[in-house]
Amino acid sequence: MGLFTEIVMLPLAPVRGVSWVMDRVLEAAEDEYYDPAPIRLQLAELERQLIAGEIDEETFDRIEDQLLDRLEEIRIHGQGGPP
Repeated sequence: MGLFTEIVMLPLAPVRGVSWVMDRVLEAAEDEYYDPAPIRLQLAELERQLIAGEIDEETFDRIEDQLLDRLEEIRIHGQGGPP
């Protein structure tokens, strides 16, 4: 039965291959999106800009809130919570 199934399914091989590649691309994109390291680097750079006087407190607070929200989203995703 296995050989017969493989012969019958052979025309679908390209579709299965494309599906496999798309799954790998999706995994890589999710890994990159949910990586907290770039967000932490952005927070450090933001603090540096504030200390250097390149941005004001209001701008710092607004951007920091956005970055901290992203870190919270990443934390929830890592715990298997809703995205």
